[in-house]
Amino acid sequence: MATPALNNGLLRGAVLLLALLPPQIGAAADAPAIVATDPGQLIDTVARAILTDIEAHRAEYRKDSVKLDKLVSGLLLPHFDTEYAARLVLGTHWSAATADQRERFRTGFYHSLLYNYGNELVGFDLNRLQVLPYKGDPQATVAVVRTFVRRSSGVQVAVNYTLRRTDDGWKAYDVIIEGISYVKSFRDDFGAEIDQKGLDEVINRLETQFGTTVPHAG
Repeated sequence: MATPALNNGLLRGAVLLLALLPPQIGAAADAPAIVATDPGQLIDTVARAILTDIEAHRAEYRKDSVKLDKLVSGLLLPHFDTEYAARLVLGTHWSAATADQRERFRTGFYHSLLYNYGNELVGFDLNRLQVLPYKGDPQATVAVVRTFVRRSSGVQVAVNYTLRRTDDGWKAYDVIIEGISYVKSFRDDFGAEIDQKGLDEVINRLETQFGTTVPHAG
């Protein structure tokens, strides 16, 4: 299932950057300290550390997709609000879903993101990303971090990341690319598929298509 608003390779890489907020970055053991109280600095510091690590091992990641999957999964899961994103994507179908269906959809949706967007990070160029200073209320529960991603043509594209404050710190759940929310795009796609085939059929497709390709979190 393709989402037209997100089918540009450069922007797919930007989608993944919304949640790369780990305390350590694979081989980059000397990554700079993360200031978790400032969403803008958080994304800027970690994105640069991650992309620096990828640039240093680009050829290795190109040859070993399994290793890349493990790297991305290890970085994404602790700092991406998978349940909240899945609830937004399911929309009205969330309230009718059982606890088991919600968990299976959350896992399947998350791993579909890894599969579809993980390899795009290998080609992502650090100098194409500009993170603007966060100007929002430091006490806010939701933060929007504005960035620009430069296409190969030189055109700058607005990419805004949305995070929410949780008991475990800031977690990302949405990215708005050129005014289009990826959560809304996936909600429209999945909603139409669920209306046509049912939630169980969609979950089964996700598990069959992505369950053995990307390692599941424990």
